[in-house]
Amino acid sequence: MATLVVLQQPKQPSFSFLHSSLSDFSGTKLHTQVQCKRRVYQPKGLLHVTASSAKKILVMGGTRFIGVFLSRLLVKEGHQVTLFTRGKAPITTQLPGESDQDYTDFSSKILHLKGDRKDFEFVKSSLSAEGFDVVYDINGREADEVEPILDALPKLEQYIYCSSAGVYLKSDLLPHFETDAVDPKSRHKGKLETESLLESKGVNWTSLRPVYIYGPLNYNPVEEWFFHRLKAGRPIPIPNSGMQTTQLGHVKDLAKAFLMVLGNEKACKQVFNISGEKYVTFDGLARACAKAAGFPEPEIVHYNPKEFDFGKKKAFPFRDQHFFASIDKAKHVLGWEPEFDLVEGLADSYNLDFGRGTYRKEADFSTDDMILGKKFALQS
Repeated sequence: MATLVVLQQPKQPSFSFLHSSLSDFSGTKLHTQVQCKRRVYQPKGLLHVTASSAKKILVMGGTRFIGVFLSRLLVKEGHQVTLFTRGKAPITTQLPGESDQDYTDFSSKILHLKGDRKDFEFVKSSLSAEGFDVVYDINGREADEVEPILDALPKLEQYIYCSSAGVYLKSDLLPHFETDAVDPKSRHKGKLETESLLESKGVNWTSLRPVYIYGPLNYNPVEEWFFHRLKAGRPIPIPNSGMQTTQLGHVKDLAKAFLMVLGNEKACKQVFNISGEKYVTFDGLARACAKAAGFPEPEIVHYNPKEFDFGKKKAFPFRDQHFFASIDKAKHVLGWEPEFDLVEGLADSYNLDFGRGTYRKEADFSTDDMILGKKFALQS
């Protein structure tokens, strides 16, 4: 048996924007709204979505980020959920904002199968012995890691896969749609090959392609990168003009989308982009993080990355280009809507994570110092 954590159900209605647009969060009215939310913060997210019938579900992964929120939703819906992990992290940990009762209830129901998914023989033997109706593959990166799962479960009802919008071929025409050309040479090519494998095997599969994911427990330095600099009162270095436009989606909205494709005939052999409603510039994201966390508007420093040699260090957490995708298909086909707007979602992340003093990575300002040092030298 294992143990994981749950977030409280929201007590306030959600809202969302009706169309995608650019946002640089330069107004003052929104700032006032965020401050109000900071004074009386209520965790939200994880809406109740009723599944048609209880399933025996295997989640590949489930103790780091996406799977933490997804597994809670699945258990709350009455499914029998088993997490397949290497057992290096606790199977359950109580989350900020989660009641003791919710945590106890969740941890008493979650199951654990310990193993390495790259040990293909173990995967085949253990999964065939257990038998599962549905697989959620949250951490799969290569097609050869998926084939043993399919071989072990010939009667599988659905394979639900976490892919990435990073599979799309770079284009001047945006946003990316699910029918757009993909890049077989991208660093996410293994996810493309997995989608192709699922199609070739004739299984009932669904693939979700998030853009950038953010929210509590995020192990990628997305919002945390900005929060570190805001907390330290440092300028925020942003490459080139800062008007590059991107898109972020909250992890709880992604978890809800994963739940909504379960047993959904409309999701059979379909790909869905999943992210936030609005697009945002890099400069706008820095200001949004400040507003969400209650910091003063930041000083932003622009620089030309070609003028620096950062070695193997990454000076900025986003790809230096326009990168965003249409979520219209998920909205129209699934009836899914993102619950969080960007500032609201960043506030949720800050209040439940970084603002409590927890984060995944220590601050590293070495590349910032290179950029700022050159700027001050030029000024003097």
